[in-house]
Amino acid sequence: MAPLVAATLFATLLAGCSGSDGTARTGQAAPAISGTALDGTTKINLSAYRGHPVVVNFWASWCQPCRDEFPLFKDRLGTLGATDGLVVLGVLYKDQAELATPFVTDQGASWPTVTDPDGLIAAAYRVVAPPQTYFIDKDGVLRAIQIGQVKPADFDTQYAKIKP
Repeated sequence: MAPLVAATLFATLLAGCSGSDGTARTGQAAPAISGTALDGTTKINLSAYRGHPVVVNFWASWCQPCRDEFPLFKDRLGTLGATDGLVVLGVLYKDQAELATPFVTDQGASWPTVTDPDGLIAAAYRVVAPPQTYFIDKDGVLRAIQIGQVKPADFDTQYAKIKP
């Protein structure tokens, strides 16, 4: 009986790794991101950034590691945005735009953040807690996933996978 249970569990795990369900998997097209920015009116769509390397960061204003990594994103966008066309796109995770807007202002973040009030974007990207960061190449293929705070060495390692 135990081998049957183990085989069933293994088959279930394999099915979950197929990526055919529209969830984020490295080496496959990144799931769609479409929604409204923190300002409540601007529409954001990941597909608009096709042709550029994109770093998608799920964050929240209550998340201390998110606060700690924002200066790194600001720095890398300042240098790589000009040379490589890097785009940083935030996705607000289990937070309110009213709380997130002052956070963005205080951090000096110039990149857009899309709200995810129903958690559908987070579900497609299999986010369990912020911060979680996804590195998408110019063709829209997800190349790397960073769970937890991105440190400078982490960014450089993951970015090398999407650098044009």
